[in-house]
Amino acid sequence: MVVLLNSRPCFVVLILLAAFSCFSPRLCFGEDRITFSTPIKDSESKTLLSKSGVFRFGFFTPVNSTGRLRYVGIWYDKIPVQTVVWVANREAPINDTSGVVSISDDGNLVVTDGRNSLLWSTNVTVPVAPNETWVQLMENGNLRLQDNRNNGEILWESFKHPYSSMLPRMSLGINNGTGENTGLTSWRSYTDPSTGNYTVGLVAFPFPELLIWKNKVPQWRSGPWNGQVFIGLPDMDSLLNIDGFNLNNDNQGTVLLTFANDSFLYHFNLDPNGAIYQRDWSTSMNDWRVGVRFPSTDCDEYNRCGPYGSCNYREDPQCKCIKGFVPRNNTEWSLGNWISGCVRRAPLRCERVKNGSSNGGKEDWFLKVQKMKVPVNVQPSLANAQACPKVCLDNCSCTAYAYDQGIGCMLWSGSLVDMQSFLGSGIDLYIRLSHSELKAHSKRAVMITALVLGIVFVSAVCVLLACLKLKKRPGEPKKDRSVEQLLKRMEEVNSGDEAASNQVKLEELPLFEFQVLATATDDFSLRSKLGQGGFGPVYKGKLPEGQEIAVKRLSRASGQGLEELMNEVVVISKLQHRNLVKLLGCCIEGEERLLVYEYMPNKSLDAYLFDPLKQKILDWKTRLNIMEGICRGLLYLHRDSRLRIIHRDLKASNILLDDNLNPKISDFGLARVFRANEDEANTRRVVGTYGYMSPEYAMEGLFSEKSDVFSLGVILLEIISGRRNSYKKDNYPNLLAYVWTLWNEGEAASLADPSVFDESFEKEITKCVQISLLCVQEVANDRPNVSTVIWMLTTENMDLPEPKQPAFITRREKSEGESSDQSSQKESINDVSLTSVTGR
Repeated sequence: MVVLLNSRPCFVVLILLAAFSCFSPRLCFGEDRITFSTPIKDSESKTLLSKSGVFRFGFFTPVNSTGRLRYVGIWYDKIPVQTVVWVANREAPINDTSGVVSISDDGNLVVTDGRNSLLWSTNVTVPVAPNETWVQLMENGNLRLQDNRNNGEILWESFKHPYSSMLPRMSLGINNGTGENTGLTSWRSYTDPSTGNYTVGLVAFPFPELLIWKNKVPQWRSGPWNGQVFIGLPDMDSLLNIDGFNLNNDNQGTVLLTFANDSFLYHFNLDPNGAIYQRDWSTSMNDWRVGVRFPSTDCDEYNRCGPYGSCNYREDPQCKCIKGFVPRNNTEWSLGNWISGCVRRAPLRCERVKNGSSNGGKEDWFLKVQKMKVPVNVQPSLANAQACPKVCLDNCSCTAYAYDQGIGCMLWSGSLVDMQSFLGSGIDLYIRLSHSELKAHSKRAVMITALVLGIVFVSAVCVLLACLKLKKRPGEPKKDRSVEQLLKRMEEVNSGDEAASNQVKLEELPLFEFQVLATATDDFSLRSKLGQGGFGPVYKGKLPEGQEIAVKRLSRASGQGLEELMNEVVVISKLQHRNLVKLLGCCIEGEERLLVYEYMPNKSLDAYLFDPLKQKILDWKTRLNIMEGICRGLLYLHRDSRLRIIHRDLKASNILLDDNLNPKISDFGLARVFRANEDEANTRRVVGTYGYMSPEYAMEGLFSEKSDVFSLGVILLEIISGRRNSYKKDNYPNLLAYVWTLWNEGEAASLADPSVFDESFEKEITKCVQISLLCVQEVANDRPNVSTVIWMLTTENMDLPEPKQPAFITRREKSEGESSDQSSQKESINDVSLTSVTGR
């Protein structure tokens, strides 16, 4: 920073301020960068502090260590529990405080001791003079060596050379382009940062998996990645989705795993004991709070039960042979030594033919084993779900098959190793058995079925008697027919999705009494009114226990009706994500239809973006956070929730902002639930908002994940520019046309809202414009999916594809009786946006 001094008094004041600040080491040495002329000397206790104030870089001694060895590393600042996330000279500590971190004569970052011996170096070829490179500690904890002459080109960064910790925005995996294979390595002990025995990293296999090794021997595996989760993790649907994990596989040899989180006080660490811990800082506990842990049980140990053995940590003994198999060594098995595994009780047909048993007898069959961690060494097949069993049966070496929607048909040959039985998740595994095993299995099945039917019959009789007793009670209010319709609608959704039935049931969603909501909103008075839209008015309320709520009240004149209300209740009651608005309950009494939401004091996104005063509150960092949050909420809808949901009305007024300006997607009245095998649907009733609609939806009624991606792209452009999608300039019909012209002229960064534009953000802004244009391409198949959008937003220095021309959807003239988007005339409400059920 350059300071211009116009007078001697001003100069004196600055000198005095500088002298005063040096009484505090943090004020004096709070810089976030090292240059050729400003090294860090341990003797001066100098360190770097990131702009976020979260990370510090410099010399440290591990806590509880017996010696006074000095290491150079990065740790969390202002946290009483010393937590080091990266170490440079882990194999060459310094015995005293003579160490120096500096830019060497060849432009590298180096660590030297008092004798000027080189202990560690970034060791890259630097194409410039040493005084042209500098090192900066970024706000996310990434240490960078940069070229000062070439637009800050990154020559080296600690995120590409991690040690034991994975921080938000960091990538692990294999980069085919650079040949890098990035993983984590444990410390030798909790007081010794030198290289430990454990490593963790991604392997490509046929499908990417995460593995932990001890001295290069596998200790744990995550199971294959199916495009959403690792299918070998217990409770896989709830673990990695929450933490914002994303895996990018280009099928050309590059497989990279990243995760993003709103807080930098959050990380994954490979501990010296060989376990991966997810930790986040708890202010109330004043300590790190441990979330997930892998391995988490004894059954997670790789190949614990040997071939054809399955592990279940809830049972004793934990290891059992799969049906149709017996222990290879009964003595060892009874003593709890299961590593030798199990063997078949009866040979398969191909083996019988091979041994000369005429034609081998009857065909083999498959035993269905539910909720399993699939074995190692899976082989892919192009067969669909129906053909998968036959492909395995026709191959004598095939011993099992499974089918996953995200992966497809999976086959196994030879012994089945590293299987585990899960409780709440897992894959149905079909294991090949001899036909002779079918008879024994059938007898057991008949006995079990008879027992179950008996229990069901007795239960049904008890329920019937209870219902008859309740029916005779006098004065019982008759259930509203609309509530019965709502219950029926929920049952219909659940009946088509077995997984969904395990989620929130409608009976668990509070049904508010109308009088309670009337009292909470001061009888729906004007001073409680938050806004008005296609659904009807929305009111702010306060429940007797003090909770603030927002109440949507269906207007009789509304274009929406019971169908949309039921749809929203059914859909949103099953969703739980930090970037989705939370539905607290509903009310259906007589002609009244109301929905009750959590109250959002910061209104909707459009109320900030398009207000000349409020838009200044949304600085560039906040806008990036909002973009990522919207993407993560949409990813949850598309891929990570138990229901696959297409929103169909994504727009700025349907994005709410919480106390910390974090985004929450709202208004699911027009959402559509997709079944697992659906990718696209068609409707004659086009609903939503013109300007945000994809061309294939507006013109042909086709909607899919990619139609939501189009709407997302429009919102991203509005966030970047602070302009509505209906923005017109010169001869440009809308914002998309204007942006496309700027892109082709190489002026994409000029799109940015002037209130947030800064030259230091120019490269980042241009990238965000490019990502947005990729989302609004005319052909749906050209658009990226949401997980790819997140990957592009959160990954630095990656080559993005060139966008093709977007679809220029112009706003049509409104016909009589058709609702129009009022957002250009009035501010939208703060708790939920309102949408007409006709295009507008």
